[in-house]
Amino acid sequence: MKKLILVRHGKAEDGSPEISDFERSLTLKGKSISKLMAHKLREKEKSPGVIVSSPAFRALETALIFAGEFGINADDLILNSNIYYKMSLLNLSAILSSINKDIELVTIFGHNPSFTQIANTLSKEGCDFMPKSGIVCISFNITTWSDIGPNIGKTVYFLKPDDIL
Repeated sequence: MKKLILVRHGKAEDGSPEISDFERSLTLKGKSISKLMAHKLREKEKSPGVIVSSPAFRALETALIFAGEFGINADDLILNSNIYYKMSLLNLSAILSSINKDIELVTIFGHNPSFTQIANTLSKEGCDFMPKSGIVCISFNITTWSDIGPNIGKTVYFLKPDDIL
């Protein structure tokens, strides 16, 4: 049994000509809500497993907040630019195929609309729409990450900030 957790980054500052989309940081509210959501995830999971993040600053900041909540060293995070530039089910499969088959849980930090689309493709239940700082956990009855595919997952939980605040 494998579990995949998708976490959408927290609320980020608005875009501006002075700062690229890639460099946008979380707002204070985004950091605060991400911290609350990290605590909620810790109530559900002993560990986030392997953490893979988009290198975009807002996603990385969110991943670091979650890593801190679980006592995970920042050096243990894996950055993958495909999560920011061209996230798709095909790229997700490539990312997961590089994970050791003995690892049961992977948590990925990234962006919409791809995270909502991927969650809805992997699981029949889907997740409707991933809000900022939203978390969806999907389980798969597979033995290796390379076996992941459409409609074979089951949504275990879908945590939204509005349900917690």
